[in-house]
Amino acid sequence: MKKIITVMLLGIAIFTFAFSSPALAADVASGAKLFSANCASCHAGGKNLVKAEKSLKKDALEKYGMYSAEAIIAQVTNGKAAMPAFGKRLKPEQIEDVAAYVFSQADKWK
Repeated sequence: MKKIITVMLLGIAIFTFAFSSPALAADVASGAKLFSANCASCHAGGKNLVKAEKSLKKDALEKYGMYSAEAIIAQVTNGKAAMPAFGKRLKPEQIEDVAAYVFSQADKWK
């Protein structure tokens, strides 16, 4: 019985580690400040002033395959279409913080 419990706990730990997002461990408060300084001119309140349908709201992020920290990090780092790349302006840790903030706000933005 003890062996089964140990195996189950190990499985839960591995599952949690494998599916946890690195940006979620980032500094959300720092991400909020960075977002305000670098992103809010186009994405105030989670909106998208260039393409309204591609907002930062959870449903839009899910629809366009962007509802993960990794996808947000890639978008912020590399840019795409009208969005500029921030990979040379912000440090990787700062981009992770921005992604953590966006991800934490996605289901709160109306």
